[in-house]
Amino acid sequence: MANSIKKTADLVIKKVGFSILQFIERVVVRYSPHGNPTFFDNDDFDWTETLSENWETIREELDEVVLKNRDQLPNFQEISEDQTAITNDDDWKTFFLYGFGHKAEKNAARCPKTTEIIEQIPGMKTAFFSILSPGKHIPAHRGPYKGVIRAHLGLKVPEPKEQCRIRVGNDYRHWEEGEVMLFDDTHDHEVWNDTDGERVVLFLDVVRPLDPPLDRINRSIINLISKSPFVQNAKENQEQWEQKLEQEKAAEAAAA
Repeated sequence: MANSIKKTADLVIKKVGFSILQFIERVVVRYSPHGNPTFFDNDDFDWTETLSENWETIREELDEVVLKNRDQLPNFQEISEDQTAITNDDDWKTFFLYGFGHKAEKNAARCPKTTEIIEQIPGMKTAFFSILSPGKHIPAHRGPYKGVIRAHLGLKVPEPKEQCRIRVGNDYRHWEEGEVMLFDDTHDHEVWNDTDGERVVLFLDVVRPLDPPLDRINRSIINLISKSPFVQNAKENQEQWEQKLEQEKAAEAAAA
């Protein structure tokens, strides 16, 4: 009975919270100097150059640290349980460095160069390696909040590239290695990897530039979201996975 009441209360809170966020997002568009596009122009964000200039360094850590442990990596829904609405298989792997401002300390230590690079980005809140298996399709969905901008740095893009693509609203793009793609994930979007290869991007959420006074309000909202049960649960799941990997590595070293 208690669990049923709690689930009902959580559902009501989510619905009310979503309604409030919808109102706030309409205000965000009014105060956004970049309007409400599906994809943004990289020239408007200086930090995209930092990512592109250092993509090979990031790719090296991806190859040496992340992909060597691919089979042990968690599925996205194992970290963020809400993702079960769009993925429930083993074909979307993640390696988190940051999640809504929370640093994944052990993972960050394993990828020090990548961590140093992303920490130079003003307003960076989330960063992880996003790995899609061949044939993976992520159905249409929308992101949780318009106060951030989504960035993808292409690290491993299989051929034919045009078959490894994303739709945001009515616009389609495909990834390129070493290039940054910026978009607003609150527009309906969908992803396909219709190739025989693995697609990997560095996935980031960065605070959206807004005119005052909404810039301060936006950062406060993001801070509140970071303290929500949804984010805290994901943080706990990530810490448990990091600890598990550390134990497995220690056991391997002891057996060697």
